[in-house]
Amino acid sequence: MVVRNCREVKVRELRFLGVWEGPSDFVELTLENPGWEGYRPGQFAMLRPKHWGLELSWGRPFSISRADEESVTFFFQVVGRGTERLTRLLPGDEVIVWGPLGNGFSAPEETPTLLLAGGMGIAPFRGYIERHPTPEFLRLVFAHRAGIDSYPYQMMKDKVRAEAIHEKTPDDLPTIIERIEAEVAGAHGGLVLACGPLPFLKTIQQAAKLHQVRAELSLERSMACGVGACLGCVCKDGQDKHVQVCARGPVFKADDVHL
Repeated sequence: MVVRNCREVKVRELRFLGVWEGPSDFVELTLENPGWEGYRPGQFAMLRPKHWGLELSWGRPFSISRADEESVTFFFQVVGRGTERLTRLLPGDEVIVWGPLGNGFSAPEETPTLLLAGGMGIAPFRGYIERHPTPEFLRLVFAHRAGIDSYPYQMMKDKVRAEAIHEKTPDDLPTIIERIEAEVAGAHGGLVLACGPLPFLKTIQQAAKLHQVRAELSLERSMACGVGACLGCVCKDGQDKHVQVCARGPVFKADDVHL
């Protein structure tokens, strides 16, 4: 057990249940239920299969896509040796998991909430939508490059109002940026939650500041320990001080982080 910020971080050895491999190396990996009763969408976990050798000594950080009484799911894209080897797990293989880690998104009841997801940033919003007490107040706008079948978008569209914007060529980007800025401006009086690549988050942060909209941003960072010890994931906060994304984030209020 690791104690961080007066909160218990549980380490579990979980059995691998299965994996779905979609187009463009997108993967949905499922492990047995870790018993995370206090899990909040937006938090993440570190995964390391027990059979990994010393050449892959560190775990891999993944946003928690969803968790229920039977299982926990992680959605990611294969980009290196670690993620590729995770796709080779066999049913019954054990994976060391520590989490849930970090801060999650706010989930106020009966507050109009706009979910802005860019690419892999859609991952935490599946669990957010499933667990939200008043999903009728949610709306999802999803910007993506890969085909829509690569993502769990349809599962989310079945539960909340949702729209997908496909970036087919680089020429589409200016129009998408204008659309995202307009969405943030129109969310005045509500809440904006965002997860995606850094340029995507910068656009949302600037628009939120300009239009005085409450917003929370989930940052993507490379991590080694996940508990604030290695200092490998630092960013600057609103006071220009270095902070660990794993310990202080990954979800920050938009005006509390420097991008």
